[in-house]
Amino acid sequence: MANISCCTNKGPGYKTPLEAMKGPKEEIVYVVCLQPCARDTGKHDYLATVDVNPNSPTYSKVLHRLYVPYVGDELHHSGWNACSSCHGETRKKRNRLIMPGLNSDRVYVVDTETDPIAPKIVHIVEPSEIRDKYNVTAMHTAHCLGSGEIMISVLGDKDGNAKGNFILLDGEDFHVKGLWSKTSTQFGYDFWYQPRHNVMISSEWGAPAAFRNGFSADDVLNGKYGHSLHVWNWKEKKLQQVIDLGTEGLVPLEIRFLHNPDANEGFVGCALSGNVIRFFPKEDGTWTFEKVIDIPSKKVTNWALPDMPSNISDILLSLDDKYLYLSNWCHGDIRQYNITDTKYPKLVGQIFVGGSICDDGNVEVLEDKELKERPKPRYVKNKRIEGGPQMLQLSLDGKRLYVTTSLFSAWDKQFYPNMVKNGSVMLQIDVDTERGGLHLNEEFLVDFGIEPDGPALAHEVRYPGGDCSSDIWC
Repeated sequence: MANISCCTNKGPGYKTPLEAMKGPKEEIVYVVCLQPCARDTGKHDYLATVDVNPNSPTYSKVLHRLYVPYVGDELHHSGWNACSSCHGETRKKRNRLIMPGLNSDRVYVVDTETDPIAPKIVHIVEPSEIRDKYNVTAMHTAHCLGSGEIMISVLGDKDGNAKGNFILLDGEDFHVKGLWSKTSTQFGYDFWYQPRHNVMISSEWGAPAAFRNGFSADDVLNGKYGHSLHVWNWKEKKLQQVIDLGTEGLVPLEIRFLHNPDANEGFVGCALSGNVIRFFPKEDGTWTFEKVIDIPSKKVTNWALPDMPSNISDILLSLDDKYLYLSNWCHGDIRQYNITDTKYPKLVGQIFVGGSICDDGNVEVLEDKELKERPKPRYVKNKRIEGGPQMLQLSLDGKRLYVTTSLFSAWDKQFYPNMVKNGSVMLQIDVDTERGGLHLNEEFLVDFGIEPDGPALAHEVRYPGGDCSSDIWC
């Protein structure tokens, strides 16, 4: 890597996380949308531009759809060509959105600068340049680096077996430069780096051959899903330590260091265990962990398992590192925790927006250690919210939380078939940043069930100017 530090001049993003909080209010957002039965229908995934300006006549409407030219990509996550990690590089611009296909091993590079409302594809990295050349598949998280390169996590080999590593793209012409490390891990998923501490930590989902076919408890028992974190030497690109989280950390997904670049601790949400794990270094330089949030499973009938985990599918940290937000895709609630004391997060906000335990559903709850009664289904503008809260995105000032309801098409079909039939949604939740608290904005609804090509499944949300899950500070 040419340079892992940032300069002092003004480039993309913001100099500090606290400066980012003073950034402009979002007016449009980009949302990746996929067709749930693309192979059968021949319909294409797309990038939706959504109006989020409450003073606009097209508020909460899709303004534009950028369709990708191939079928079956399964657009999932996205990232930027440049962010606050290269704020000091004046030659850099945040003007290209990087969209990997989780199922196709194809990467789309999208120009968002020429016309932010109607972006265009300017480059495509084909599967032959990644899967065939480097024997990796299932690209997930894309992060820009201080070097100007783009790094994308991969989750398996070309046969669908579990294998974690990272693909590097050149930040100028977007050609594939190779694998970031010579070492592969047993599983892969998300990652976050903290250059001032010379560390990166990555997480685990499962083997692509397993999760692409839907969730199976047998696959968990047969070791096809992960339960570890991987600690890397950032400068040397070497794996230093594997932290086995055991049964407390089954399927550790989204990983977040504190935004403060001097901080050397962070959190990971463990989907199947329903826990949030705090990770941090010990005095001897090795890393360890502790469980700081525990969301108990519910005993149920008429569901996939006798114990329903909350399925923490996303977590976010506010840019001032004051609040942690998480989504429980199965239980149906979003939670806000005050993490001023990172060892003891305090629940200060909670709201239900769907899920599998609504009081008019087929699932019967036999034992619930948290709730005295089941939540009622949620309606916004007469639209029933199918599915559960999944991807989260927080405004720079921390006052608005956006949420979509689709996780992954194979799992959506399994757990929320009505959402696949009727389309997912995007909601907006107002946040009390002083005392804590979450309140649904009843005037905001993006209904992806009424799209021109039929119901679609919306996943990750990105702001043109960067956000709290794309930007890392050096």
